[in-house]
Amino acid sequence: MVRHVVAPVAEIPPGGRKIVSVAGRQIGVFNVGGEFFALLNRCPHQGGSLCLGERIGLVLSDEPGVYRYSRPGEMLRCPWHGWEFDIRTGQSWCDPKRTRVRTYPVAIEAGETLMKGPYQAETFPVSVEADYVVVEL
Repeated sequence: MVRHVVAPVAEIPPGGRKIVSVAGRQIGVFNVGGEFFALLNRCPHQGGSLCLGERIGLVLSDEPGVYRYSRPGEMLRCPWHGWEFDIRTGQSWCDPKRTRVRTYPVAIEAGETLMKGPYQAETFPVSVEADYVVVEL
């Protein structure tokens, strides 16, 4: 599996999201209370941009008229038809036995562990000719 650096941790604060393009796929990266999760930005219902949807919580009921709100910000509602998905697992809450959105593993790594230096920048010869700057490739 090929790894891709998509953003500094500070760029996706708790409750935030960032949609990135990785190997030709649009992927939504979500920060849920300091944990990061990644989902394909395509609703399996009809292909809507799922990761642009509203982040919501889960409403549960054990009996009529009694509701409990839990897991704030851990559910994602598709902006097209309102299908809801668990950001942590990709599981659909509209059709849980057959539908889920693709998830991707996410890791947080220190910058210096991704690639050790020393680094050397590619340089090109430059000359000035009659008040024009010319770069040679």
